[in-house]
Amino acid sequence: MPVQKFPMTAEGLARLEEELKQLKSEERPAIIRAIAEARAHGDLSENAEYHAARERQSFIEGRIAELESVIPSVEVIDSKRLTGDQVRFGAYVTIVDEETDDEKNYRIVGQYEADMKNGSISVSSPLAKALMGRKVGDSVEVPAPGGSRSVEITAVRFVQ
Repeated sequence: MPVQKFPMTAEGLARLEEELKQLKSEERPAIIRAIAEARAHGDLSENAEYHAARERQSFIEGRIAELESVIPSVEVIDSKRLTGDQVRFGAYVTIVDEETDDEKNYRIVGQYEADMKNGSISVSSPLAKALMGRKVGDSVEVPAPGGSRSVEITAVRFVQ
């Protein structure tokens, strides 16, 4: 069975690698110490510190396992070499809602580096799918929770 590849920017891969390093070198040892300290307090059945530390350990180990499975499957897309006015992976896109004139800026990135709060959307999101392949000046119907919205692409750039 072929290995699934995940498109990602070089910056996104570097962030994941740094997170993995930090989890293994700092978080994991710290939680092991916290569990040992909580154990020293006696009865584990009523020890909230112990249970909280075990939950945190479970989260950390799960995240390490996830990162260790994703990182080797990353396919880095060098968006710095891309040019043009067509929306593609790695593009910074400015859209304007044709009804409200609200302007929004997004960068289209891989699913493991998407962060809506910072304006990065996954290439597999409904918005990115609607924008892919379109050009500056195109009007695009975008699916939204309250019904479709019509947006115009006003800018596409690849290096910022």
